[in-house]
Amino acid sequence: MRAALLNSFKPVASAWLLFIIAMSAFSTLNIDFTITDFIYRLQGNAWAWKNTLITQDILHKGGKWLSLAMGLATLLLLILSTVVTRLKAYRTPLLYLFSATLLSALLVATIKHLVSMECPWDLVRYGGARDFIGLLSIRPSSMPASACFPAGHASAGYTWIALYFFFAAIRPHWRWAGLALGLGLGLTFGITQQFRGAHFLSHDLWTVMICWTVSFVLSRFLLPPSVH
Repeated sequence: MRAALLNSFKPVASAWLLFIIAMSAFSTLNIDFTITDFIYRLQGNAWAWKNTLITQDILHKGGKWLSLAMGLATLLLLILSTVVTRLKAYRTPLLYLFSATLLSALLVATIKHLVSMECPWDLVRYGGARDFIGLLSIRPSSMPASACFPAGHASAGYTWIALYFFFAAIRPHWRWAGLALGLGLGLTFGITQQFRGAHFLSHDLWTVMICWTVSFVLSRFLLPPSVH
């Protein structure tokens, strides 16, 4: 049984190995800066879209409320599944969906407050006042903390990658639509923040990996083997 459990987590280990290699390439090739330089120049060497109606009010603030509403709806259905006969068959999948989305968001938020990295708009290169300190670089003790890594707002979308596993358990033919919704929301929120100067692309990629890992691991414990 232990061997079977270990084998079930091999995809996670393999995915993280490939991801770390990819992030190393990102750093070596300066891909983050290349993309952000382009976005910054596109706005006239300023963050002109930082506080616009669409980026700040609709996609940033509105996106948070949308994800929160989806989470509350999931919680309500989970509670109802304990008393409504028609929903009892969905109790465990709903528990999985609520747990996966909540834990993903909490894990991203926790890392943001444990790991200090600047947003692009903080950097001298993009009109700010701070120097860039890499993820594995030693941060000067005199430098104020900053909570820009990984991408918190993108996690409001990427947590819903869990919909893939949720639908695989109850409506398998909907699983790809569930995955598309989670990825679509995450991409929309993530790209919005990149255009506002709040994050580099790599910040979003770390968020995707964290959310997918939580969803995948919890599915091994809470959902039937057929889902895997």
